[in-house]
Amino acid sequence: MFKSILFAVLTLLVLGLLLGLGLAIAAKVLHIKEDERIDEVAKRLPNYNCGSCGYPGCKGLAEAIVTGKESNLKKCKPGKEDANFKPIIEYLDEHPNEDGSKVNVHL
Repeated sequence: MFKSILFAVLTLLVLGLLLGLGLAIAAKVLHIKEDERIDEVAKRLPNYNCGSCGYPGCKGLAEAIVTGKESNLKKCKPGKEDANFKPIIEYLDEHPNEDGSKVNVHL
């Protein structure tokens, strides 16, 4: 009886180690790097998540701005020029794309 319990415990230990190793490898291989500028632009938006811009919340609009799909900041209806839009333009001027090109945004 002691041998069967020991065998079951060792089997579960080995299985746990193998599955844990598999998860660790998958986390490294399948890692997706997200542009940190998206979160920074989203912080500078009013964060009402109203959807009036046509995007799913402020993070959706921020992603469109950073990727260049949206260049008009005035699509954000509740946003204010001095409180939201100018800080976004300044931030994106200071943090260009990886190739050195600037993100094209305007009011």
